Amino acid sequence: MVHTQQVRPDADAPAGNGVTFEDVLAELAERRTEFREQRYVSKDFIARLKQLGLYRAATPARFGGEPLAPADFLARIERISVVDGSTGWVASFGSALVYLAALPVATQAELYRDGPDVAFAGGLFPVQPAAPTETGFRVDGRWKFASGCMGADVLGVGIPGDESTGGKPRTALLRPEQVEIVQDWDVVGMRGTGSFDLVVRDVEVSREWTFIRGGQPTVDEPLYRYPAIAYAAQVLAVVGAGVARAALDYAEEVGAGYAGVTGAPKLADRAYYRAEIAGAEAALHSARAWFYELSHEVWDAVVSGDDATDEQNARLRLASAHLAKTASDVVGRLLEISGTAPIHSAHPLQLLHGDALVPKQHAFLGPAMYDAAGAVLMGMPPTAPGFR
Repeated sequence: MVHTQQVRPDADAPAGNGVTFEDVLAELAERRTEFREQRYVSKDFIARLKQLGLYRAATPARFGGEPLAPADFLARIERISVVDGSTGWVASFGSALVYLAALPVATQAELYRDGPDVAFAGGLFPVQPAAPTETGFRVDGRWKFASGCMGADVLGVGIPGDESTGGKPRTALLRPEQVEIVQDWDVVGMRGTGSFDLVVRDVEVSREWTFIRGGQPTVDEPLYRYPAIAYAAQVLAVVGAGVARAALDYAEEVGAGYAGVTGAPKLADRAYYRAEIAGAEAALHSARAWFYELSHEVWDAVVSGDDATDEQNARLRLASAHLAKTASDVVGRLLEISGTAPIHSAHPLQLLHGDALVPKQHAFLGPAMYDAAGAVLMGMPPTAPGFR
């Protein structure tokens, strides 16, 4: 099959500002420890990611965006995640503007008034009550897991839906100065994502600045016909794939030269080590191949004017959960066969193991997705809420 994709410059070619992907990855390699220690990606580096077009990759073309085919965007996030999973995770939310396509067109025009490069971050749960007003909602509460909030241009929080939303919750958009960020992110993996809590105190948000996540888009462009929740799962799963790739690269390089303190043969001379490396390569490549194959298939369908089917959505969700689990399993296997060195808290594989765990644990990618996808593939309703 010939995959239909929007025409874009090569990812390694300089952007209009002369910045290349390799330039930014090299800077990230120098700064990833900084981000991990401060627990968030600095705003000036978010600006660097904007220079690569990652924060206009889901902005409607009518507002100056340069929408990327999902597989193209996913490949870029994976490359970033090989260098640093936390930064890949934060950059992945460049895709989250697909949600904002459900805003009224006039609101989107205002949102992108100063340009198409908009960083959006949301603390959507737990959904907090919001009293209705004549023009909107009065927002007050605290929300968790607002990844990338320290560098965001606009923030979202979850409020209840009503009959007009089909029971789905709304997201209310706010300016950063209307929100308090509580820096309480203390985790073993993805330490640099800045997934802090958001606190809002008695702020009125007009109805026009709220949207239903995964709601009907008001912009008719191919990217907004691609399944939005499935895409949100994909961008997180591919971070795990990048982390697993980094772990394999490390294990293959170090294994060729590392000998234990007992005088035992170096790792690469041990049959079990070689076999596990080969098995891990096969597992990761296989999961990735299916993941990207499905993304191309569904993109070709929506570009042709078709709607993604329930089965295609289910396969996207299943492939994402499978990739996240495979990536985590790969890093865990590498840890097990690498002797005593990884017992140190700062060992590269120990850090990568924590990072690889996070995508697999996400609600979009957990074990329930297998049941929900299996139900759809057998002609039954999905068993997980918000599956589509």
